[in-house]
Amino acid sequence: MAMALDEPKDSDKVYDIGGFKYIVDREFMKKAEPIKVDFFMDMGFKVSSGIDFGPQQQCGGCGSSKSCC
Repeated sequence: MAMALDEPKDSDKVYDIGGFKYIVDREFMKKAEPIKVDFFMDMGFKVSSGIDFGPQQQCGGCGSSKSCC
């Protein structure tokens, strides 16, 4: 799961939390809740949800041999 810039659509719910707006598709939210977004000064954002993606894999970043993009 990842974050991206987007404009709200009729099928989305907009959350305003701490001055940041988060847009989530309503149907996806039913499957993924709860969704949690954490910000780390040295690492950026971490997004987690109630979806079980199976065994966790190690991400090496986009374009690496362990890419999760």
